[in-house]
Amino acid sequence: MLDLKFIRQNPDLVKAGAAKKRMTCDVDRILDLDERKRALGQRVDEMRSVQKGAGKAIAQAAAEERPALAEAQKTLKADLKGAEEEQKSIDEELHGLLLLVPNVPADEVPDGADDGDNVELRKVGEPTSFDFEPKSHLELGEQHDWLDIERGARLAGSRNYVLKGELSLLEGAVMRFALDLMVSKGFTPLSVPTLVRTETMVGTGYFPGGEDQAYRCDERDELCLVGTAEVPITALHQDEILDGASLPRKFVALSSCYRREAGTYGKDTKGLYRVHQFQKVEQVILDVADDANSLAQHHAILGNAEELLQALELPYRVVNVCGGDLGQPQIQKFDIETWMPSRGSYGETHSASRFHDFQARRLNLRYRGADGKVRHCHTLNNTVAASTRMLIALLENHQQADGSVHVPEPLRPYLGGRESLGN
Repeated sequence: MLDLKFIRQNPDLVKAGAAKKRMTCDVDRILDLDERKRALGQRVDEMRSVQKGAGKAIAQAAAEERPALAEAQKTLKADLKGAEEEQKSIDEELHGLLLLVPNVPADEVPDGADDGDNVELRKVGEPTSFDFEPKSHLELGEQHDWLDIERGARLAGSRNYVLKGELSLLEGAVMRFALDLMVSKGFTPLSVPTLVRTETMVGTGYFPGGEDQAYRCDERDELCLVGTAEVPITALHQDEILDGASLPRKFVALSSCYRREAGTYGKDTKGLYRVHQFQKVEQVILDVADDANSLAQHHAILGNAEELLQALELPYRVVNVCGGDLGQPQIQKFDIETWMPSRGSYGETHSASRFHDFQARRLNLRYRGADGKVRHCHTLNNTVAASTRMLIALLENHQQADGSVHVPEPLRPYLGGRESLGN
């Protein structure tokens, strides 16, 4: 959520930011309600002051004056009640509109309508070449009885799957390597709930607007399954004032993630690319409100993910996400796309985002600096590894002519020393 004072002082900037993101928000209505709220607030304060003094006036008045004063007090009470109800109505509408205002993207964010307009920053490694006809991860999975799409769909519907044997072990190895890598960098490991309250989804910027992508249990429990551990981690210190000396706080969590994939009917229906449930290791940073520092942290968490991909010998590219492909909360986002031979292209595997104080304002997440002032934190997050897409990349890039799969050295300790799978 943007600071209302910031919107008041920079309406054109906020409108331009929304336009760059191809999002709509009613800045003019917000400013109108803000003006009315401030004027009404002054009026309510005045009426309350008069009401407070009226009681003493009635007590001190002559008997013949009291009926008229009491009638005036009654009228004042009714007027005050009406003004307070109007005040409540304005507050509710204003809050609802503020939740829809997107964060203003950084100047470095390229203009564009969708992911086709994202700007490549760099490539690391060359797309894998083969001296044999390579197989897709789906074909490899079926060859070794590692992947059962049919029974996954029977259990839970389309876009579900069952991992078996060595592929299940490989998933665990990737997730544990990613978690251990981040712990070695000083991140605190967490085990967090994957069912959260609606207010937590609102606080992190996923609601309103992302309800169609979430699995919700509203009718009975008023809870939502998260699509990323970012949600519970970022909200961990909601409504708290942290000691500024304790920042940055760096967290990492391995969790199950759930996404409805609404609006993707017919897209990537085969295999593991677009599924409803997967495992993910997520990194989150809570830090002081300093723009330059946040940018440095942003590049640092991006570098963590790149380090993992390089260790796993996977070719990838980094893109600067354009305005039309940014979500509502982000100031800027860098995506990492890893080479996937069966697609003949790079597929998104990581998204590194910074938000400044957008999420923190919604969560009332603050810190007290050395100067004694209380400010909202800055937040950042990035994927370390998402299981299914990492499995696609590993199987397809490291397959051998005989159908076996080379195991990168960092994963071998988690696989009992195996150097290859499917032999």
